[in-house]
Amino acid sequence: MIIDSHCHLNILPDDVGGTEEVLEKAHELGVDKMMCIAIGPGAWHEVLTLADTHEEVYAAIGIHPCEPKDVVTTDDALLKAASHPKVLAVGEVGLDYYHFNADDEDMTWQADRFRQMIRLAKQLDKPLVIHTRNSTPDCLQILKEEGADQVGGIMHCFVEDLATAQAAMALGFYISFSGIVTFKNAKELKEVAKAIPLDRILVETDSPYLAPVPYRGKTNQPGYTRYVAEEIARLKDLPLETVAEATTANFKRLFKL
Repeated sequence: MIIDSHCHLNILPDDVGGTEEVLEKAHELGVDKMMCIAIGPGAWHEVLTLADTHEEVYAAIGIHPCEPKDVVTTDDALLKAASHPKVLAVGEVGLDYYHFNADDEDMTWQADRFRQMIRLAKQLDKPLVIHTRNSTPDCLQILKEEGADQVGGIMHCFVEDLATAQAAMALGFYISFSGIVTFKNAKELKEVAKAIPLDRILVETDSPYLAPVPYRGKTNQPGYTRYVAEEIARLKDLPLETVAEATTANFKRLFKL
């Protein structure tokens, strides 16, 4: 069994078929579980409904850093939504300076929202799903300052260097690789994947984005996690079954399943 640690089932386009068709394709490819991630309050109900109606789907609730400044939540609203029994994590949350001009714009609002998400994750005793882009030093600093090591979590769609991975792992975070690791030009990332211990690795699609080879440029879907796992197996010179078993065990360990 392979688990897709990060997908957006609720926004998959029509060209991949309906949810049932997507899930059937995933099963055919050996992907039997997945975590559907909400990017903001407007998506919370959608991912909870998917989790309620499909045994193989778990959910994560949070506010993505690219959501506009005026997208906010009360503590009570998030605590209520994230207390759903199939919500495994608070996410995806973090910092993103790529989509904002961080040199000219005060990014305090992003940091404040991130700190709120971490505090609520600790209150819920649920791990975090972290998005960071062009912001990693600040992201790691806030994780340290807010005591995120108390809950740990996932560094989603990891594309950073080994030192960053090690710093995140020291805070109790797992490193999740997406289809990017299958790209021919991702040479440095492949070296990072080789170096990280198998017991700290997760695999994901971030579907509908970032489809792996051999589907690069197409719409991604959870079943394609298999190709990410195959690449990790190739890089580590291990059987696919070993990587599948290990990453599944890692997911279950992190989320106490």
